[in-house]
Amino acid sequence: MFRLLATLLLSACALSAQAEVRLLTSIKPLQLIAAAVQDGHGQPDVLLPPGASPHQYALRPSDVRRVREADLFYWVGPDLEGFLPRVLEGRDKPSLALQDLPGLQLRHFATAHDEHEEDGDVDEHDHAHRPGSLDAHLWLLPANARVIARRMVTDLVAADPANAARYQANLRAFEGRLDQLDTRIKARLAGVASKPFFVFHEAFDYFEAAYGLRHAGVFSAGSEVQPGARHVAAMRERLQKAGPSCVFSEPPLRPRLAETLSAGLPVRLAELDALGVDQAVDAGGYEKLIEKLASDLAGCLETL
Repeated sequence: MFRLLATLLLSACALSAQAEVRLLTSIKPLQLIAAAVQDGHGQPDVLLPPGASPHQYALRPSDVRRVREADLFYWVGPDLEGFLPRVLEGRDKPSLALQDLPGLQLRHFATAHDEHEEDGDVDEHDHAHRPGSLDAHLWLLPANARVIARRMVTDLVAADPANAARYQANLRAFEGRLDQLDTRIKARLAGVASKPFFVFHEAFDYFEAAYGLRHAGVFSAGSEVQPGARHVAAMRERLQKAGPSCVFSEPPLRPRLAETLSAGLPVRLAELDALGVDQAVDAGGYEKLIEKLASDLAGCLETL
C-alpha cells in the first residue's frame, strides 16, 4: 500500500512538473512581466544576459536551442531585436513580437524629434533610432505592461488550462499593484517635471509621456568613435544654457563623454536603468524596475 501511494505521489509530481509552461522572453523587462503572471507556477527564463544590448547581440548555439525549445516565446520585435527573425523562422511553437500586439500605445521617434525641433532643439540621437522608426522601448509605459500581461495570461491558460485560475488571479494582483504604483510615481514626480535633464540614449520617452516629463536633449553614445571637438563644444553649450541639470547614462557603463561634457558645469551625473540589469526576478519585479526608474530620476532632479 505504501509503495502504491509513493508511486501515485511521484506520478502526480511528474505531471505537475510537466504542466509548467517553459516561457522565454528576449529581454529582462518582459521576463519580469511574465514572472508576475506566472508566479507560483513556473519561472520564466530570459534570453539576453545582464547588461547585453538588445540592439546588438550575437546568439550562441545554446541560445538558438533555447528559443526553439521554449513553449512560449516573447520579444519586442525587429525594431529592437534585429538578430531574432532568422532564428524564429525555424521555430514551430507560439511566439509573439509584442510590437504587433493590439491595444499597445506605441510611439515613433519622428514625433518626438519634430517636437524638439519646434523649440529649436535638435537631438543628437543614436543612428539606430531613425526618425519615423518605432520607439521599441514600449515596456516602460505601465499601460503597455498591462496589455502584455493580459496576452501572456491568455497564452498560459491555453497552454496550461489546469492552472487558469492561478494565472488570472496573478493578473488581477499585478494590475492592482500597477494602479498603486501609478499613484506613487505621479506624487513623486509632480515637483520635478519642469527641471531639465539630458540622456545618452533615447529610451525613456514612454515613461516621460506617462508622467509629464520631457528630456531637454539626447547626447548620442551609440558609437565607439568619440565626437569631435566642435561637436563636444556644441553639446557643452547646450548644457550651459540649461543651467543646473542632470545627465543620465545607462548601466553598466558610463560614457567617457559624460565627464567631458559636465566638467566645470552645474551638472549632476546619474543613471537610469531601462532594462532592470540588477533587478531580482519575482512577482513584483516589473513594478520595482519602474519605481526605481522614477526614484533615480526624481532623486537627481530634486537636488537641482
